[in-house]
Amino acid sequence: REKMPPVSVKDVDQQKFVTAFAAFLKKSGKMPVPEWVELVKDGCAKQLAPYDEDWFFTRTASVARHLYIRAPVGVATVRKIYGIRKNNGSSPSHWCRSSGSVARKALQALEKMKLVEKDASGSGRRLTGQGRRDLDRIAAQIKKSKK
Repeated sequence: REKMPPVSVKDVDQQKFVTAFAAFLKKSGKMPVPEWVELVKDGCAKQLAPYDEDWFFTRTASVARHLYIRAPVGVATVRKIYGIRKNNGSSPSHWCRSSGSVARKALQALEKMKLVEKDASGSGRRLTGQGRRDLDRIAAQIKKSKK
């Protein structure tokens, strides 16, 4: 059995990683997806819901990657990360946070899969050992397929 070299999430392209991890989350079938996913906008600054029907898996994968890089992260931080400039027509635009419910449900979904746990200091969530292993394994698969 050939041992794979240690590969971190930071070693691979983030777009490829998030796409691959979203596919892993969808294929596993263990992630709870809220029933309102196809109806909701992902922020007050948006006018329409996302076009991609798997957008919740992509968002959750992106949140997991962010948790890998910088933990602990709470709902408010996730809202800040995905915030966007709101177009107010002829008035000046202003920056708005994204949806808190989407951020909360993404973190709760990762928590149900045992990839994320609440931080001991009470300031958000951090990856578990199992979650870090899963993310590293997918990063290694991406790195290996690139060669």
